[in-house]
Amino acid sequence: MVTIYQGRSGLSRRELLKRGSAAGALFIISGSAVLSASESWGLESTALKPETIATLIQMARDVYPHDQVPDRYYAIAIKSHDELAAKDPAHKELIEKGIADLDQKSGAGGYTGLGWEDERVAVLRQIEETPFFQAIRGGLVVGLYNQKDVWPIFGYQGESYSKGGYINRGFNDIDWL
Repeated sequence: MVTIYQGRSGLSRRELLKRGSAAGALFIISGSAVLSASESWGLESTALKPETIATLIQMARDVYPHDQVPDRYYAIAIKSHDELAAKDPAHKELIEKGIADLDQKSGAGGYTGLGWEDERVAVLRQIEETPFFQAIRGGLVVGLYNQKDVWPIFGYQGESYSKGGYINRGFNDIDWL
């Protein structure tokens, strides 16, 4: 094996790419915020640790996987858990202990350190009956799918009653059935 950067200290390009992809390189955790450099959004946490928020966002993406939905919508859905944790110490404890258990079951790198979705889903299957998992899953149903900005991604035009119903507004325009 030939080393291209002999004599230089620091990481080689190969090592940087290997470490970066292993860590996911999706989120930057700083102070009390989770930032996404690739999508230019940030989320400030008030009660939960930023590492917890980042793990919850990854968990949300694994529980309800939609490749076409950007992470910022998952972050908005998770934000309600941070707000509730600020008001309710029991909820904060449920989330923090749930994340600690999730990281412990995931091994040395924790949940976000698992590189493959299949590995993360296998860990989630181990905890799917816990109150922690059910709280996150239940909150995501409302938190993710009630965002009006997400609806066009799925082709949903919103409620139709105020516009005369669906019969004359695209009832038969489904092209995927």
